[in-house]
Amino acid sequence: QVQLVESGGGLVQAGGSLGLSCAVSGRTFNRSAMGWFRQAPGKEREFVAGMTWSGGNTGYADAVKGRFTISRDNAKNTVLLQMNSLKPEDTAVYYCAAALSTYTYYRNWRAYDYWGQGTQVTVSS
Repeated sequence: QVQLVESGGGLVQAGGSLGLSCAVSGRTFNRSAMGWFRQAPGKEREFVAGMTWSGGNTGYADAVKGRFTISRDNAKNTVLLQMNSLKPEDTAVYYCAAALSTYTYYRNWRAYDYWGQGTQVTVSS
């Protein structure tokens, strides 16, 4: 059983920055993909960013490209999402997800096997 725990959400003014963390409990993911998704009230779950754990591939939704950066710390089994130049439309619950036994990441949330509980990000105008 894989467990993911997000942290780092909060309230920030437009133009500010937040860093999210996703702690992956007790595993090494050489053949896995990690994704960040977000969901605002009344909206569908939306892909934000994804990466393979060790393959070096990363990808971003157009809405966040150039502002958000996904990365990972192997030693800490942690995936990070650095969010800069935040906009009110970034307000959502942000979720970390993992897909095991894969060489690529996915933009479709249905492809992921494990999910964290989410962390709220609120960007004020």
